[in-house]
Amino acid sequence: MYVMFVLIGFSLLVAIIFLVVFIWAVRSGQYEDQYTPSVRAIFDDDTRKKSKNEESSKPDNQEQRSTD
Repeated sequence: MYVMFVLIGFSLLVAIIFLVVFIWAVRSGQYEDQYTPSVRAIFDDDTRKKSKNEESSKPDNQEQRSTD
């Protein structure tokens, strides 16, 4: 029974350590991403241009019909 109390205490200690490290990381700006939003905007424009080019390269049904 004594071992269970030691294990519960040890697990609470580890949980508190992880919580303190997480709070430190959030406050120090570890999760602030300054690079991705700018890159996302650049790549988003490229995908929009590609989709517009693909739509314009597809012929309409009227163009596919031959007028002999």
